[in-house]
Amino acid sequence: MKFKQLLFIVVISVLSAFGGVYIYGKFFRGASNGIGTTMDGKLPVNYASFFDNNGNAADPTDFTKASQSAVPAVVHIKTKIPARKLSNDLPNSESRGYDPFEDFFGDMFGGMGPQMIPEQRASGSGVIISQDGYIVTNNHVISDRNGKDIAPEIKVTLNEGRKTYTAKVVGRDPSTDLAVLKIEAINLPYLIYGNSDNLQLGQWVLAVGYPFNLEATVTAGIISAKGRSIGINSQQSQSPVESFIQTDAAVNSGNSGGALINTNGELIGINSAILAPGGTYAGYSFAIPSSIVKKIVNDIVKYGDVKRGYLGVTYSSQPSQNEEYLKRANVQDGVYVMGTDPDGGAGKAGIKRGDIITKLNGNQIVSGLEISGAIASAQPGDKVKITYIRNGKENTVDVVLSAQSKIVQLSSAEAIADRLGVDLKNVSGDRAEQLRIKGGVEVTNIRPDGPFKKTRMEKGFIITSVNGQEVKSMDEFAQTLSQLRSSVIALVGIYPGYSGRYTYQINLAGDEGGGAF
Repeated sequence: MKFKQLLFIVVISVLSAFGGVYIYGKFFRGASNGIGTTMDGKLPVNYASFFDNNGNAADPTDFTKASQSAVPAVVHIKTKIPARKLSNDLPNSESRGYDPFEDFFGDMFGGMGPQMIPEQRASGSGVIISQDGYIVTNNHVISDRNGKDIAPEIKVTLNEGRKTYTAKVVGRDPSTDLAVLKIEAINLPYLIYGNSDNLQLGQWVLAVGYPFNLEATVTAGIISAKGRSIGINSQQSQSPVESFIQTDAAVNSGNSGGALINTNGELIGINSAILAPGGTYAGYSFAIPSSIVKKIVNDIVKYGDVKRGYLGVTYSSQPSQNEEYLKRANVQDGVYVMGTDPDGGAGKAGIKRGDIITKLNGNQIVSGLEISGAIASAQPGDKVKITYIRNGKENTVDVVLSAQSKIVQLSSAEAIADRLGVDLKNVSGDRAEQLRIKGGVEVTNIRPDGPFKKTRMEKGFIITSVNGQEVKSMDEFAQTLSQLRSSVIALVGIYPGYSGRYTYQINLAGDEGGGAF
């Protein structure tokens, strides 16, 4: 009896187990198939992978043909600037680092000392863009450390060291950091332009150049972002243009001026910069889009100069200052207009100081460099649609770009105050007489985003002279500043109720500057 009961329990257990498996497979398994698995052997239509809807693996991306077509057209550029004597008219940045002890010991031990600027040698890359020897590269590759003067000796070596040529500079554009060279040669391999406007995030790209003086090197990456601005071109231009392609293709010293190509071997950018806190590649590199390269190169070859369209507007290049303007106007995104050229396209269209540009051709704008990049490929006479906010009301106008750059001078007292990050007012005649001064400009507020904040100046300070020149009103103060050639100013003045005069030295160069487009 016990045996029969045991057998019965075993049979029931087996049947229950099979029944449970059947029921699960019939009613529950299918319901969970859509989570991380195929459904009826098919992938979802939006499945992001390297498989097609039939579950077949796609062919892996092959970079060999693109690399083979690009490498022969990318050249090695070497420049040399001979050692030269220091003179009093050299820019401050060139004589930076002067050390009187170096002068003393240099002469004692037979060194050159600071009276000489040592020989400068540099290495970079370039891209052949025509069979008869036109080459595009970066302006900083063929210029001195300031990006102003051209290196007197520029040598171009073809791939694999086949032959070296002396190159001449056809033209250059510091605003975009581009330059065009020419070597006397024919039947050269060259790259054709691709369409950088059609690039997609995640798209494969290759960087080709000569890092660290090595032979031609190819690295691969993807498009990480488009339309990036990192403020680097402001180091060599008062009207910088930046709309970089950001990639994670490894780029290092020597890659500058080299090619960024797509998998078809087409030129979609010129590698220009890296963000490198440690001095070497740290994960991202930046290239000038081919849409800008093509326009700049064509203008230089045809005219010897760049025919760029300008809005005729100045803006603050310091993000915190622009944000402060937007906050006051209760606007979230945009570019505050610090000044306009009355003869420029924006001025003629009615845009004026205090307006906030929010869109260009319907696209949202968040920085001045973004506007510069957007119109970099435009020609004088082209029309763009500008959307701006004035007194809380949105307006849209058509602006015809002007034919040449006019850096708008911030000559008004109000604009100067904004530039310096302070609020100012005239000292009245009665108060000036009481303080025994001829006049002056009182600082009534010091904002946290301006150069004055870096000094120990306090509210209530009355400015009586600038760089030794007497100022009695805000208009005289603005006029004096607009005529200065140095970025370093010395302000002398008084504090009412305290004896003596106080001097504050302020450097207006650097991040506190402004830009124009």
